Amino acid sequence: MLKAIKEDLKAVFDRDPAATSRVEVILTYAGVHALLAYRVAHWLRHHHVPFFPRLISQLARWLTGIEIHPGATIGRGFFIDHGMGVVIGETAEIGDYVTLFQGVTLGGTGKERGKRHPTIGNHVVVGAGAKILGGIRVGDNVKIGANSVVLKSVPPNSTVIGVPARVIKTEGGRVPDATMDHVNMPDPIADRFASLEQEIIDLRKKLENQDREPRLF
Repeated sequence: MLKAIKEDLKAVFDRDPAATSRVEVILTYAGVHALLAYRVAHWLRHHHVPFFPRLISQLARWLTGIEIHPGATIGRGFFIDHGMGVVIGETAEIGDYVTLFQGVTLGGTGKERGKRHPTIGNHVVVGAGAKILGGIRVGDNVKIGANSVVLKSVPPNSTVIGVPARVIKTEGGRVPDATMDHVNMPDPIADRFASLEQEIIDLRKKLENQDREPRLF
């Protein structure tokens, strides 16, 4: 456990240019506090200690705004940047050197039992507000855009964005007709309303044309 904590601290300095000293990181970084609480709670749970692992995780949630279930599995060099609103479910599995930004959820899709939370590979970066839901797998070296909703497994070495998320780049090559635009994220509800509006306009034109046609009787 101590080795994992050292790797977590090292990850902060590797990935956060604002980190200036070890004392500052240990005393002021909520992500470090939440992760430290998780490491202790997970160790207790692994050794079949009842009640206290969940109590520790809830206290950490209250203090940091980050909820990590003690049953989750988290690898080395894990980094939560800012972190407010991050939720990691019980059966989530996270590989090595993963970075999560604020508002990320690794959650389930309902009341299913068993493996109901995602598995995240190594060297994955998940943007702010992204939701990864269900027992899906995200491959190694994947980048997930801010506010994306990932409902299907993602192949390694890919970039995904959107609601629901879609692959825009894979194995170093851009997918045709895909754009990485965090400002203009896809809005399927607005697209559907626009489609319905166009259908109404087309129907009105047809009715107007029928009224103008001469009647035989």
